[in-house]
Amino acid sequence: MSKANTAVAPKENTRGRVLFASMIGTTVEFFDFYAYATASVLVFPALFFPNATTINAILSSFAIFGVAFIARPLGSVVFGHYGDKLGRKGTLVASLLLMGISTFLIGFLPPAQGMWTVLAPTALVLLRFAQGLALGGEWSGAALLATENAPKNKRAIYGTFPQLGAPVGFIIANLLFVLLQTSLTPEQFMAWGWRIPFFFSAVMVVIGLWVRLKLVESLSFQKVISQDKVLKSPFKATMKHHWRPVVAGTFIMVATYVLFYLMTSFTLTYGTAPATEEAARAAAEAKGKVFDAAGFVPGLGIDRPVFLTMLIIGVVFFGIFTVASGPLAEKFGRRKFLIWVTVAILIFGAGWTLFFGPGQAAAMVGLIVGFTLMGLTFGPMAAYLPELFPSNVRYTGSAIAYNMSSVIGAAPASFVAIALWNAGGGNTVGVGIYLAIGAVLTLVALFMTRDTSDVDMEEFVE
Repeated sequence: MSKANTAVAPKENTRGRVLFASMIGTTVEFFDFYAYATASVLVFPALFFPNATTINAILSSFAIFGVAFIARPLGSVVFGHYGDKLGRKGTLVASLLLMGISTFLIGFLPPAQGMWTVLAPTALVLLRFAQGLALGGEWSGAALLATENAPKNKRAIYGTFPQLGAPVGFIIANLLFVLLQTSLTPEQFMAWGWRIPFFFSAVMVVIGLWVRLKLVESLSFQKVISQDKVLKSPFKATMKHHWRPVVAGTFIMVATYVLFYLMTSFTLTYGTAPATEEAARAAAEAKGKVFDAAGFVPGLGIDRPVFLTMLIIGVVFFGIFTVASGPLAEKFGRRKFLIWVTVAILIFGAGWTLFFGPGQAAAMVGLIVGFTLMGLTFGPMAAYLPELFPSNVRYTGSAIAYNMSSVIGAAPASFVAIALWNAGGGNTVGVGIYLAIGAVLTLVALFMTRDTSDVDMEEFVE
């Protein structure tokens, strides 16, 4: 490392630049991810699975949605390898580019008709896989960018900024979908309107790249270089010497992932599903499809633009309490704070049907409560998971833990919840039990780890 780099790094990575760069990147990444998640409910079942029954089309769409979660652990290994060997900056730029290009190309996919009957869904699977690959490397790098540049007693506070990208990206993506659905006819929206959010991602990618290219490496990684502690294989070292924090970090995130995908993808499906057979029959006839009475499962019957607006209101609470969680995690310690929040998630799961079953007003309360808990549990993770690992395997270790948890907690969440709702004939009690089980797994992991608030991230090198 040159003297020039040593002198420039503290000057270049100002507080404002670090916080904005860590948030803008994850905002772009999560915007892209949520654009797909929303389209997978509103558009893709009809566009890519036109001959399937309503419930099978939704399940097929969510199955492709889950492909990204399979790709994420692979992305964590690939991007973690280069993040720990070559540095955080270049790796973050590469992950952002991959996500942006993949999302942009989804906007060009044609309906599954004629020669595209098989090719269109196949291309969607490949692009979805690329999205997951990119997100597998993005989160950890953004978390390290924030926390490795933070004062020791403010890491949890700085760490909330990359986490804030999740609600901000969600709000932008869904506002676009609400605007398009209310300003276009259903035919226009299905024909071309749904593509606009995917094209819009290109603008956000340019902004994210511009900010990130101005960064320099964190002092923690510079110390790894100066001490000649860069490892030949960060993945091998992580799995050989640090597998315990990998396992612990994986299960610490399970309740967070299950909660989030139930609150977004599942509730959107359940909330907008017809409440009566008559409404379902009319909706099927309007789409030119034969109504399958045997496969009918009642939902809340709320109009999609209305429910999307409800989701946006809920996500505002997600953002507010993500920011609030930072100071609380500093005051009480990451572990103790997360234990109490996870207990609250368990209780919320036990009372799930009190919110999702009675009607629109109860669902709105449920969305606010659920997203509040989501902010409180998600916010401290950007500090807690990286603090479990030394600097020379920190990118790899935290990325693997975060993304392996996505396989266990996130990938099956929407699919399992829909199956439980279907099996219950419209009753969602099984969905709540599923969330409570996720909370129990997280509690076990938290009780098996220690608090990391006192870790010195610059000196923690092995």
